[in-house]
Amino acid sequence: MTKAATPVKTTKHGAKAVPAADASSLIDARIEELGDWRGKMLGELRALIKEAVPDIVEEWKWRGVPVWSHDGIICTGETYKSVVKMTFAKGAALADPSGLFNSSLEGNTRRAIDVREGEKINAKALKALIRAAATLNASKTKR
Repeated sequence: MTKAATPVKTTKHGAKAVPAADASSLIDARIEELGDWRGKMLGELRALIKEAVPDIVEEWKWRGVPVWSHDGIICTGETYKSVVKMTFAKGAALADPSGLFNSSLEGNTRRAIDVREGEKINAKALKALIRAAATLNASKTKR
């Protein structure tokens, strides 16, 4: 008996999209493989994202970037040597009264939050920002 292959979608740029269940497993593996503060932080951010928007979709794009979507991309979770970066696709359009955005501030579209080792994230403010991004995406979808 052979296992049925999961259909693989391609993006508008021809890149292969990873099925959601596989994307979640790949994000789990990324957190585990980092094995340091970055993995722990990525896991914490992921948990806050899921708390803020429980039906959010996890994706794996651009050869290894965790992405969270709800009516479009909400944010990505990139890991670098000295930061874990959450990039909000439409961050420039979001109010940030708590001042979480601290990176990619010069652009007209994206905004990012760089978290360094030992820093704490304001969970309440981050969840509000994630919910605002989901609301913004939903409003664009309804038009």
